[in-house]
Amino acid sequence: MADDALSQESVSPNGPQYVIEGGGYRAVVNGVGAGLRELSHDGRPLLVGYPADTQPPGGAGQLLIPWPNRVRDGRYRFDGEDRQLDLTEPSTGNASHGFTRWLPWRVLAEGSAFVRLGLRLYPMHGYPHILDLTAQYELGEGGLTVELAAHNVGDRPAPYGFGAHPYLTLGRGPGRIGESVLEVPADTWLPVDERKIPDGRESVAGTGYDFRTPRAIGDTVLDTAYTGLTRGADGLARVRLTAPETPEGGQSDGGHGVELRVGEGVDWLQLYTGDTLSAGHRRAGIAVEPMSCPPNAFATGEDLLRIEPGERVAHRFGIGAL
Repeated sequence: MADDALSQESVSPNGPQYVIEGGGYRAVVNGVGAGLRELSHDGRPLLVGYPADTQPPGGAGQLLIPWPNRVRDGRYRFDGEDRQLDLTEPSTGNASHGFTRWLPWRVLAEGSAFVRLGLRLYPMHGYPHILDLTAQYELGEGGLTVELAAHNVGDRPAPYGFGAHPYLTLGRGPGRIGESVLEVPADTWLPVDERKIPDGRESVAGTGYDFRTPRAIGDTVLDTAYTGLTRGADGLARVRLTAPETPEGGQSDGGHGVELRVGEGVDWLQLYTGDTLSAGHRRAGIAVEPMSCPPNAFATGEDLLRIEPGERVAHRFGIGAL
C-alpha cells in the first residue's frame, strides 16, 4: 500500500506545480523548495524561468532558509556552542543558501490567485532547531507579493535569516542582460575575498557598483551584496530593470520593465549577473536576491535574527511589471 501511495506523488524534480493567476499576472510555484519557477505579466516574462522537468538553474527562484548566501567553512557559534554545517559549495568551502530549497513543501491553502505552502524544518546537521515555515505567493493588480514566515516550535532559540533568488529579465535571452538599465537604491557594497566572503564594506560612490542613478549594466560583472537601502514613503525599496531609451527618446521593448520591492527587515540585496552559469542561462537575467542578513551572518551575527521558542517572524517582498 505504501508503494501505491508513493506512486501517486509527482516525479518531477520540482514536485507538484501550483499555478496562480490574477491582475494580468501568472505565476508557477514548485512543491519542492516552494520556489518561484515562472512569473509573467500579460504573457511577458518578468523572471528567467525554466521547464518543470529541470532543476532550477543557478538557484533560480529558490527560497534560501534559514540563511541566505554563504557561511565561511560552514562554521558558526551560537549560544556558546560550536556548530558545523555541511559544505554545499565545495568550490569555495562554504555552506550555501540554507536547507529548504531541496525539501518538499506541502500546500496549506490555495485559490485562483494565491497559494500558501508549508514545511516543518526538523533538526539538520549543524542546525538543531525545529521551525514551522510558510511561504505565501499572491497575485494582484500590483504584481506578486511573497510572504515568508518562520515560527520556532522547538524548545531553544534559533538563528535565522531568509533570502530568495529570482532572476529579473526583460526576456531578451542569454548574454543580453548588459543591454538593460538597472537601478539599485543602495549606497554601500561589500567587497569579498577569494572565497566570496565579505571582508569589508565601501561606499558605491565613484565605483562601478553605483546604480543609484539608472544606467545600463553593460559589461559589469556582479556577484555583490548591497545595503544602505533608500526607501520610499511606503517603506519599500525598489530595484528596477528597464529597457534602454531609443534614439527617438522612447524605450525599446515598449517601455517594459520589472521591479523588485523589499519591505521592513529586508535590508540586504545580493545582485548576480549570472556570469558563471551555463551558456543557455549566462547573463540572461540578473538575480536580485532580497535578504534579511548579509553573507556569512551565521558567523558574524550581523543582522542575524534570534527566534525565541514560540516566536514567529515574517518578511515580505514583491515583484511587478513596469
